[in-house]
Amino acid sequence: MKTLIKNGHIVTAVDDYHADLLIDDGVIMQIGKNLSAQADDVLDAQGLLILPGGIDVHTHFDMPFGGTTSSDDFETGTRAAAFGGTTTIIDFAIQQRGHSAQEAFETWLGKAEGKASIDYGFHMILSEVTPATLADMGWLVDRGVTSFKLFTAYPGVFMVSDGEIFQALQRAGEIGALIAMHAENGSVIDVLVQQALAKGHTEPKYHALTRPPQAEAEATHRVIALAEMANSPVYFVHLSALQALDEVTMARDKGQAVFAETCPQYLFLDYTNYEEEGFNGAKYVMSPPLRTHEHAPHLWRGLAGNDLQVVSTDHCPFCMKEQKILGRDDFSKIPNGALG
Repeated sequence: MKTLIKNGHIVTAVDDYHADLLIDDGVIMQIGKNLSAQADDVLDAQGLLILPGGIDVHTHFDMPFGGTTSSDDFETGTRAAAFGGTTTIIDFAIQQRGHSAQEAFETWLGKAEGKASIDYGFHMILSEVTPATLADMGWLVDRGVTSFKLFTAYPGVFMVSDGEIFQALQRAGEIGALIAMHAENGSVIDVLVQQALAKGHTEPKYHALTRPPQAEAEATHRVIALAEMANSPVYFVHLSALQALDEVTMARDKGQAVFAETCPQYLFLDYTNYEEEGFNGAKYVMSPPLRTHEHAPHLWRGLAGNDLQVVSTDHCPFCMKEQKILGRDDFSKIPNGALG
């Protein structure tokens, strides 16, 4: 089946121009001015942009978290992505403590098989770093999983020690892989959460107030130092705070291989969303949280100056009535995540 798209404004990674496209069975066969080829469908894209399919490098489909599971699986999530113009996603498989990363890879392949409407790949979340885990990292790289996510947050669930992070960074450097970090000081955050609850502070806004930007900046600084000692590149996911961006910028200015992404929610929303009436602030409970308004201009500056290289969604939706409501009387029990 042939489709001819005429009069569009084509935008690629390196150029933009006005032209027509001829597509045959899903493959672009010809680009040019005033194409007159026979086609089954002819679309007029006058005044419209024609873009390559988007790649969303940060999604969480069918992910168990906080006593529930993210409300999009690989069927509904990739369908929504396709409607939005995203043609590839990279999701996160999760190695559970006491289980191998190879087992996690097979589990997530099973979650996606036969359901995905678009192309997909995987990062691997490492919940612990052991000799077996380090060996599994090489096995996974051979199968196309070349990035591994670790956490300095969520003690008892995902958080690993500095020594484990350092070993993973060393191993990644050896095998040409990349460590992706969720950088927040989880130990301090846990103290702040317990102190807030002890004072009777249960509303959604306290999710943000107990995860200050300094907690993100401190963990970012620490991991950058570990990566420098390991002589390995590092990538920070969902960077939200200007203080954390400053740490990334300083490292990059010194020539260190440090990379980072931010997300649309941190560019367009802010802390005031947590103040919405009633329990509506729970919609925006994610980690890191939305920041106050002064952070976003710095993130835009980071994108413009290439200190931030990627915009991803961190798509991890939970329904309000069935899932977010779990934290109605305790903000710490609201599932962390939002649609992207």
